[in-house]
Amino acid sequence: MKKNKITVCFLTPGKQFLRTLQVSQGATIQQAIMLSGLIEAFPEIILAHLKMGIYSKLSSPDTVLRDLDRVEIYRPLEVDPMAARRRRAEKASK
Repeated sequence: MKKNKITVCFLTPGKQFLRTLQVSQGATIQQAIMLSGLIEAFPEIILAHLKMGIYSKLSSPDTVLRDLDRVEIYRPLEVDPMAARRRRAEKASK
């Protein structure tokens, strides 16, 4: 059976998880995440509460992967981007 080479990545402010692995054709995002060891590396995360995607395009956990896909797990934003931009602009104008 042919295998697909994929990468699973997850970033936090202090830690980076990047794992390349081989999965069977027909494997889903959810299956790849479970095989990658991400849950063991970050036991505090709850996948059901996080968004995920392939190359920055939001996807569901049951999305079937293709060869060379990069699975990304997205953390919630800690700061609203508009509020951060406003604060930077205020600092720059002083």
